[in-house]
Amino acid sequence: MTTLSTLPPAVAIHLTAAVLATALGPVALWARRSRAQRPRLHRAAGYAWVTLMVLTALSALFISGSRGPRLAGFGPIHLLVPFALGMIVLSFRYLLQGNLSGHRRTMQGVYIGGCVVAGSFTLQPQRLLGQWLWGSLGLI
Repeated sequence: MTTLSTLPPAVAIHLTAAVLATALGPVALWARRSRAQRPRLHRAAGYAWVTLMVLTALSALFISGSRGPRLAGFGPIHLLVPFALGMIVLSFRYLLQGNLSGHRRTMQGVYIGGCVVAGSFTLQPQRLLGQWLWGSLGLI
């Protein structure tokens, strides 16, 4: 069975950063939306989350799968890389312009699309994370 220590470095970095970003995202989102707003927590968690998302996106460029159509080693899933990075840049642009609702919507969208939706696809039984999860539960 493959373990984190036996994975290629790019895959290990990608997986670790993605899982941490998925776990940290709600902290950054909650810190500004709760009744007692915590701007310092929001900013710290937000910057950490953005760093993890950038690391996740950039490490994906060094991973090529063997399934599906490929163009120069890149598959359709790699289209998420410029999209995620572009949305993060747009979110900071909104922030600099004082457009807090645009910043909020964009970051929520990146979290939902990049962490929740894309992350849920990794739980398919034929994917590494899915094999670990479903195999540990004895379902595959």
